[in-house]
Amino acid sequence: MSRVRAVQPRQPKPLVVEEEPEYLVAFRQAMLARGLSTRTRNAYVRDLHQCELMSHSALTCWTETDVLHCLSELHKAGKTPRTQARILSSLRQFYFWMVGNERREDNPCARIKSPKIGRALPSDLSETDVENLLLAPDTSTAIGLRDKAMLEVLYACGLRVSELMNLSLEQVNLNAGWLQITGKGNKTRLVPLGDYANEALEDYLNHARGELVATLKSGNCQAVFLTTQGGYMTRQNFWYMIKKYAKVAGIVKEISPHTLRHAFATHLLNHGADLRSVQLLLGHSDLSTTQIYTHVATARLQALHQAHHPRG
Repeated sequence: MSRVRAVQPRQPKPLVVEEEPEYLVAFRQAMLARGLSTRTRNAYVRDLHQCELMSHSALTCWTETDVLHCLSELHKAGKTPRTQARILSSLRQFYFWMVGNERREDNPCARIKSPKIGRALPSDLSETDVENLLLAPDTSTAIGLRDKAMLEVLYACGLRVSELMNLSLEQVNLNAGWLQITGKGNKTRLVPLGDYANEALEDYLNHARGELVATLKSGNCQAVFLTTQGGYMTRQNFWYMIKKYAKVAGIVKEISPHTLRHAFATHLLNHGADLRSVQLLLGHSDLSTTQIYTHVATARLQALHQAHHPRG
């Protein structure tokens, strides 16, 4: 594990590929010019290289038959419909770019339909499970106070894990009880903290963060939540942390940082919040993305009905 302090938010690095063809290098540059994130660019490049390995011809020469053969091979290899659809989407974007830049006249993906994938329901975490998880950190230590505050903020605000990791001091307004969050596409939204998260965050900032700042020998780290080296945390750091506390809390199901974001949305809807408000709090650009949580709430009601109704 790296012991290097990160005094700036940790960012993903571009995928490195040896002897990358010129057309994929140009495609990378085009994605960068469009403002796509490093993670998105890496995903496209990774998918396209995987496709190239499945054929003796370069992607620039592929026909519709080659694309169909690729999807067939993915199916034979046991890849899920979701993975197949994602790779087909990467190919579509690549050929759309080629046509737009007059590198070829046709898009071999134009007539191919995406596999039907359905929409998987997010993991369901009950309010009792969340309560036990929030009580798991040992708040007699600086690290425990930090971890308690992180879990409370994540659940209270429904943040993405990257938004939590990159949260800076200037984004926090404890007096007003709000966070100013910069999410996907550099879109900014205000999210209320709530009393419990506000109190946990205030306790951490007043009684624990200074101890972690003292370990920072150089630089000026503005991260709210610091590592034991006084720098920004990684997504992996927090993933291991939440797994540890889930075990302490006696939660046997698989959970991740994103599970608390799902719980935030589902519990709001269970208690009567309207879908549009939940969309704004989550930072979803499309309401259809938020609608999945209505299915989670409905599924939970159906399970309760079947378990407790005499004719369930």
